[in-house]
Amino acid sequence: MTTTRSAAQRPGWPTLLALAAAAACAPAWAQAQAADAPSAGQVTVIGVTPLPGLGVPRDEVPANVQTGRAADMDRRHAPDLTNYMNRTLGGVHVNEIQNNPFQADVNFRGFTASPLLGTGQGLSVYVDGVRVNQPFGDVVSWDLIPRAAISSITLMPGSNPLFGLNTLGGALSVQTKDGISHPGTSVEFLVGSHQRRQLTFETGGNQGATGLDWYVTGNRFREDGWRDASPSDVRQLFGKLGFRSADTRIAISAAVADNDLTGNGLQEQRLLDRDYSSIYTKPDETHNRAMLLNLAATHQLGNGFSLSGNAYWRRVRTHTLNGDLNDDSLTESLYQPGDEEQEALAEAGYTGFPTSGESPANTPFPKWRCIANALLVDEPAEKCNGLLNTTRTTQRNWGLSGQLNWDGQLGGLRNQLALGAAMDWSRVHFLQGSELGYLTPDRGVVGVGAFGDGVTGGNEDGEPYDTRVDLSARTRTWSLFASDTLALSRRTHLTLAGRYNRTTIRSSDAILPGGGPGSLDGRHTFKRFNPAVGLTFSPTDALNAYVGFNQGSRAPSAIELGCADPANPCKLPNSMAGDPPLKQVVTSTLEAGLRGGVPGRYGWNVGVFRADNKNDILFVADDQAGFGYFKNFGKTRRQGLEAGLNFAFSRDLTLGVNYTYLDATYRSAEVVDGSSNSSNEEAEEGNPGTEGTINIRSGDRIPLIPRHMLKLFADWRVGGGWSLGADVTAVGGSIARGNENGEHEPDGTYYLGKGRSGGYAVLNLSADYEPNASWRFFVQVNNVFDRQYATAAQLGATGFDANGNFQARPFPANAEGERPLQHSTFYAPGAPRTVWAGVRYSFGK
Repeated sequence: MTTTRSAAQRPGWPTLLALAAAAACAPAWAQAQAADAPSAGQVTVIGVTPLPGLGVPRDEVPANVQTGRAADMDRRHAPDLTNYMNRTLGGVHVNEIQNNPFQADVNFRGFTASPLLGTGQGLSVYVDGVRVNQPFGDVVSWDLIPRAAISSITLMPGSNPLFGLNTLGGALSVQTKDGISHPGTSVEFLVGSHQRRQLTFETGGNQGATGLDWYVTGNRFREDGWRDASPSDVRQLFGKLGFRSADTRIAISAAVADNDLTGNGLQEQRLLDRDYSSIYTKPDETHNRAMLLNLAATHQLGNGFSLSGNAYWRRVRTHTLNGDLNDDSLTESLYQPGDEEQEALAEAGYTGFPTSGESPANTPFPKWRCIANALLVDEPAEKCNGLLNTTRTTQRNWGLSGQLNWDGQLGGLRNQLALGAAMDWSRVHFLQGSELGYLTPDRGVVGVGAFGDGVTGGNEDGEPYDTRVDLSARTRTWSLFASDTLALSRRTHLTLAGRYNRTTIRSSDAILPGGGPGSLDGRHTFKRFNPAVGLTFSPTDALNAYVGFNQGSRAPSAIELGCADPANPCKLPNSMAGDPPLKQVVTSTLEAGLRGGVPGRYGWNVGVFRADNKNDILFVADDQAGFGYFKNFGKTRRQGLEAGLNFAFSRDLTLGVNYTYLDATYRSAEVVDGSSNSSNEEAEEGNPGTEGTINIRSGDRIPLIPRHMLKLFADWRVGGGWSLGADVTAVGGSIARGNENGEHEPDGTYYLGKGRSGGYAVLNLSADYEPNASWRFFVQVNNVFDRQYATAAQLGATGFDANGNFQARPFPANAEGERPLQHSTFYAPGAPRTVWAGVRYSFGK
């Protein structure tokens, strides 16, 4: 099939510049800054490296930097960091793939920071100078960052090389509280919908005479979740102890977390229409146990020179348990025509699900044949329609970094210079296995206990069902970096920066040691120097222009290197096979814009950007059902426009609006899995419902990335201790994963659903009452109009009928006489109306 694209479908720089010019003339397309409009004479200083010590005024940074403070998060009553970013920061949207408030995929300019293994990561995240992207897969576990401990955040856009590996689309830098900036004690308690309960405390203080300061916060969050069988239990504790003198600041901090999360994931469209809170299969559990220790120090050397650095140690243990359909059971029905035993059971009204009291002795049902088959291995295992997938991951990483800073005069003009180095090490042990099982009436999966503990797995002959993984990996990265912001004149500043990274990854396979086909053994080395250059110019005090170019890179993770062999395709996250090696992903970003305003009254900005990825890593389909491998994709592009305005009518009323246009497309041709796409090669040849591939062409849209994002907010201090708040998040539609060519068309028989998610808008309201400085009462209502919407979509085979009953191959025969699978669109439903109310008591502030 041939598709002709008009020029309007592939906007270039002239189109984006025209949009930027229009936005500059129409403040309605504005982007609100995360913080209030600064007061008169206030200058916002940006940390341009992960370590403290070099603060550059915002107008000297050649990028559209966004910031947020603890007070802003409190005003929004955001339960976690990702919720605040989604509702406030321009260019950010969230895909609720896991459908858990602490497991969101955060996307910025089309790049992702996700807690899910196998997701293409493109954002780096730092907490007090420590990179918290985990070594195995570069994932970010948002539940390990306690929101109550956050003092401020800075979202640095672009491929800024100073923030190291994985900074393709941007870097998020989080600074935590201490006893100097946040003295006093507070206790907060809230209750809300879906049995939500949360208790948070914090206390901080300092002794000026001794230079000591301290801060501690703890958080306990529990809820049953709005979807079926979706409880979460979050336990977080953070503490910091500091010492300061006239020239030196030393702080040691510790963070621990013990969290049990349920992420039930996407749901098939018919089941979602039938019951919005329903789930596809269960259990889907993630258990995170983590500890972080960080020692940070700064020292003033005099004459504008200073030193800053840190040393850290971190351990994260993750255990997942996922109940899924057995793909083999989908390709061979439990009820085969001609099976007299099964047909008699069906005529007798037997549902196919085990019920209370049934056993192998009293129930002649294939479920017990499943158990016998699994134990005796005398018949095909397809009789088991369920599968339990289990992983256990232990990650330890540690490192140190140092930076020399100089803030002085060069030729009579100010110069800010930073020179630094960093070393990071990690060790990872990853176990994975599968256990056969069967479905229960509520679509839960019960294992039959046939293959050990489900992790090391294996039958009596040591042969596993599906495949097992027992992988160890060691990673070492060392870096050198430098940044210099030079004043060419009082109103013109030039920034030059760069970073050299060298990463070595060693993998050891405990199942197939020694290398060879299918073995994960290997050693890979990746090295690269990434540069950055930028220029800012302020013709007046109320107007600033900027332009910048930078490059960033990401080395392939161990999980991607473990699934990169076309001869040994894998089915993530169920199995991996190593070699050939992958190349680094390299992103080049160019952006330019204007910004300005009057401090204390209003601020505005408008800009355009383009980010080109080379050697992007893509999961490519093999000819086996659901299997594939990672490979380097040619090029992808994310480009767009950001514009914004915030306005303070008075100290009591502030308004803001932002708009983001984002065009994310493939720029190279590729063949990917299209088994659930109606335009796949098999369907085009008259065999609908069977496995096949689709062709990606240059200009096709990247899935799950909307083109339009609009955000509005308003805050009004009514008086008498009352204040009201409102914010709106509106996001355009996006295409589903599996519909990369954009040509999926449902036929109502083999293919269901339109292969995309629609746009949506959500209104949130809040009310606060502060009778005095100690007490604060509040109510928050999210999704006021109880809208039903989806944040993401994916095409896939479905194993249930419209009533939620398990089925396999009951569909009409195709041209080849086969009875193939039925495919549908799966959605990540957004949370319904959620209400919570709370009280905070503070003293000693």
